[in-house]
Amino acid sequence: MYFRKEWNNTGVPRARLFTFRTYGSWLHEDHRGSIDRNNNVFGDPYYPPHPEWERFRFKELKSEPVKLTKRMRKAVIDSIEDTCKKRGWHLIAKNVRTNHVHSVINIGGTKPGLALNALKANATRVLRERGLWPHEHSPWVSKGSKRPLWTEQDVDEAVDYVINGQGPNLD
Repeated sequence: MYFRKEWNNTGVPRARLFTFRTYGSWLHEDHRGSIDRNNNVFGDPYYPPHPEWERFRFKELKSEPVKLTKRMRKAVIDSIEDTCKKRGWHLIAKNVRTNHVHSVINIGGTKPGLALNALKANATRVLRERGLWPHEHSPWVSKGSKRPLWTEQDVDEAVDYVINGQGPNLD
């Protein structure tokens, strides 16, 4: 099938790349560096690691950092598929890792923040229904990424990243 790789002038992205991390899996000032709400533009430098702050933030966690098991990852995959089906969204690609989730979804005119919240809320619900999340707090960080994909090339590159750019298959 041939796709034209031109700009989408409809005002609605062809799809979005949603990414959200598990709770406690990337603390500010950890060894990978971090960003904040004032320093988060692509290309901005990360804040350097700060072991004392990392230890402080770790002690403040409500539970251990969340690492998704195989059963938990399956529950999240099922929830993403179900959410898209119920809302009439087109799920293009998904990859649930031990500490983060990626999905490429055409959500049409739905507000991206609402879509991200729905994905996270339904994943949490399914985890709880299957007895895989016993805590009151969410297994996810409070935010996430909702990157718009304006062209077919953007979509193709995001799908490749989600499917092939995450390391070895976990199943």
